[in-house]
Amino acid sequence: MKYYIIAGEASGDLHGSNLMKALVKQDLNAKFRFWGGDLMQNVSNTLVKHYNSLAFMGFLEVLLNIRTITKNLSFCKKDILKFNPDVLIFIDYPGFNLRIAKWAKDHHIKVLYYISPTVWAWKQKRVFDIQKYIDQLYCIQCNYGSPW
Repeated sequence: MKYYIIAGEASGDLHGSNLMKALVKQDLNAKFRFWGGDLMQNVSNTLVKHYNSLAFMGFLEVLLNIRTITKNLSFCKKDILKFNPDVLIFIDYPGFNLRIAKWAKDHHIKVLYYISPTVWAWKQKRVFDIQKYIDQLYCIQCNYGSPW
């Protein structure tokens, strides 16, 4: 299968590299194209964009880099179409990934979300976009000393 993966942060790079290693064990014909970092690149040398060039935090920084963000969205869509993946996999990074998810759904591309973006703390309405545009959602369990 052909997998297009988008991880826009260091934590996504770590989880993405582990996911890619697991996919290779299950799918000997796995082909990847991805946005991520060094750890993912150690699994497959098909890095499109490094997360270091994607990280814009806070309202002002996003506003100042809106052209770059718009160009990245446009480039990503064209690159996905060119690669023609069997599945598109998002790892967190919701501001970018949910915009691509909406577009991908319109292009009949199967969309998976590995490591759901947070919806409980803020952006509760995000759950409706996830429900509308994501075919399958995978969550990880984090135990931070919680008794549950």
